[in-house]
Amino acid sequence: MQIQTPDWVKHAVFYQIFPDRFAKSKTPPHRFLQHDRWEDWHAMPTLQGYKGGDLWGVTEKLDYIQALGINAIYFTPIFQSASNHRYHTHDYYQVDPLLGGNQAFREFLDEAHRRDIKVVLDGVFNHSSRGFFFFHDVLENGPHSPWVNWFKIYKWPVNAYNGEFPANYEGWFGNRALPVFNHDNPEVREYLMEIAEYWIKFGVDGWRLDVPFEIEAEGFWQEFRDRVKAVNPEAYIVGEVWGDSRRWLDGTQFDGVMNYLFTGPTIAFTAGDRVILDQVESRDYKPYPPLSASQYAKKIQSLLKLYDWQIQLTQLNLLASHDTARLITIANGDMPSVELSTLLLMTYPGAPSIYYGDEVGLPGAIDPDARRGFPAKADWNNELLDYHRQLIALRHAHPALRIGEYTVLYAEGNGYIFARTLDQAALIVAVNVGTSALKLSLDRSKTGLKTLPNKRLFGSADLKWSKGGDRVEFHLPARSGCVLG
Repeated sequence: MQIQTPDWVKHAVFYQIFPDRFAKSKTPPHRFLQHDRWEDWHAMPTLQGYKGGDLWGVTEKLDYIQALGINAIYFTPIFQSASNHRYHTHDYYQVDPLLGGNQAFREFLDEAHRRDIKVVLDGVFNHSSRGFFFFHDVLENGPHSPWVNWFKIYKWPVNAYNGEFPANYEGWFGNRALPVFNHDNPEVREYLMEIAEYWIKFGVDGWRLDVPFEIEAEGFWQEFRDRVKAVNPEAYIVGEVWGDSRRWLDGTQFDGVMNYLFTGPTIAFTAGDRVILDQVESRDYKPYPPLSASQYAKKIQSLLKLYDWQIQLTQLNLLASHDTARLITIANGDMPSVELSTLLLMTYPGAPSIYYGDEVGLPGAIDPDARRGFPAKADWNNELLDYHRQLIALRHAHPALRIGEYTVLYAEGNGYIFARTLDQAALIVAVNVGTSALKLSLDRSKTGLKTLPNKRLFGSADLKWSKGGDRVEFHLPARSGCVLG
């Protein structure tokens, strides 16, 4: 079977937005949103407090997002909920009124599409919440509720709030706030499929699926794909799976996953022993122990062999998310770690994803700290912002960086060089993760390339080509990288 994935994703640069924390509208149209119960925007976030970000605010920031070079947005959940992260869904058909409701989302979506920016929503289909209407009916009516078989209830009475008694139903990871759906019930299955179809018809460009590995009902994700793609064949379906995802990436389910198998080794290589273990040990990816260039090359080459090439091109590659600490904090404030990782991210096959604020140096430990309010302009790291803009522009300018083959040319000690090639075009990326300058040379005859690129497109390396152009010498400063084209 030839695997088909959405073409636009291969050329996308994503921006992940946590809606409560990205932007608060300057003029929200509803007075009930203008109260003083929001947490201070720049104070440390708490688990349960709201900062009042909304979709009107995101619309107002589209100029900034577009100028960064972003052409796709992934939102963490936006549906009605009683939590700042909105993974506790109350109503899958209503955008949270605190975000502006369906009307604000309609206006945002139309404006994003006018700018050729795609929009992907977070689908939380494994569990709902205690406030979800169907579960609330069970709480009110007990075994007489028509929705009893929508959940996994073991005994009566159901204790949804009183922690002194057993919950008597299955909650996600034992959390009674998150009742798990019974996906073997055809009514539940149909309900969730119709939600997926509804928002694709509304105009969204895809779904990011929360903990999809928890749903084991036979054929569920195959049907999900068939029904979503029947509405829009180019819709993107990306799963939150942190490890080996071959089970879901066979061409009949997801187009890609959040590619933490890229994240872990890339941080381990670029940040090395700067990684603060407290910030990563509780998460299902491994940015430690430090990796040499040869060890990193082995991990990357292994990852590139794991999935079909069409899947590789639609993986969602990332350095941080709402579920991890931010890289600047993981690396103990070391800016070259962030820059080198970003260089490797922007030159790797698949769609790179920037977690809001990372591009301006926003710090953050594991959640809730990684979910801070977007910083004031006076607190931006403008050099890092420019670094991101340059690399994103470079990626957009060169198809080889998006869909070209990836070939490791050199990997020893602290030096790592690879090529991205497409037809006659070749780009070479070289990095030095060490703390001293590095001299490296490449012979064309040993690279398999027809010609060596003869121009520095990015970075600060000194380069010397031989007379015939068949050999290039790199003088890479400490903790630096460059791109040749």
